[in-house]
Amino acid sequence: MIYQRILDSRALIGSLWTNRAIISTMTKREVVGRYRGSLMGLAWSFFNPILLLVVYTFIFGVVFKSRWGTTEPHDTGDFAVIIFTGMVVHGLFAECVTRAPSLIVNNPNYVKKVIFPLEILPWVSMGGALFHTIVSLIVLLVAETFLLGSVPLSVVLFPFILIPLVFMTMGLSWFLAATGVYLRDISQITGIIITTLMFLSPLFYPITAISEKYRPLMYLNPLTFVIEASRDVLIWGTSPPLRYLALYYMASIIVSLLGFIWFQKTRRGFADVL
Repeated sequence: MIYQRILDSRALIGSLWTNRAIISTMTKREVVGRYRGSLMGLAWSFFNPILLLVVYTFIFGVVFKSRWGTTEPHDTGDFAVIIFTGMVVHGLFAECVTRAPSLIVNNPNYVKKVIFPLEILPWVSMGGALFHTIVSLIVLLVAETFLLGSVPLSVVLFPFILIPLVFMTMGLSWFLAATGVYLRDISQITGIIITTLMFLSPLFYPITAISEKYRPLMYLNPLTFVIEASRDVLIWGTSPPLRYLALYYMASIIVSLLGFIWFQKTRRGFADVL
């Protein structure tokens, strides 16, 4: 059993490495294709997060004069930056997972090509999501500079926070992409779950606002730790708890591997269903 799992993990990494050129090409085509025909083109990828941040700053920093936890309210948009950090994380996860159930269904021509590596389609989706995450991160850091006065050096640790989220999301994407072929309702269910996770994540409130007896349940949400850790390194200037980060790495690898195995086991029937 252990030997088989090792082979599966090697197959996952091997597929990514072998098809890296195809993934890169398809990712570029998807990113560019999303804005093809629009007047501003790729500039929309910068304009959208900027507009979102401006709205957050006005609503939470000016209108509501909101505060985070026990801190005093500010007019400088501190609350907006804190929320926007969480939205960057949620956006990456939501974009991939929401699209996952229809990845195979919407590309039946790839299924009919025997030599086409179907397992790379979630990677292409992830590549597009990472592009928008990087753009949003740039906007966030610029906003921090103007609104908070500086950017902490711990920002260099953010990639180490993002990596396990990528693998966790990929595992779920493989599972949903394969399941979506046989159960079309999964796309509707996924949309509801994504919305629910948004409100059950510490996006609009600190984790300390939750009663201690319910906090362990909050951490069952795959976004909770990443959002908290992202704020640690991007805003507060501290490092996340290494013990919990290591556990999250382990969990994300397991989920990624299980999702990949499920996809590979069920792909044999894709052509018959489609």
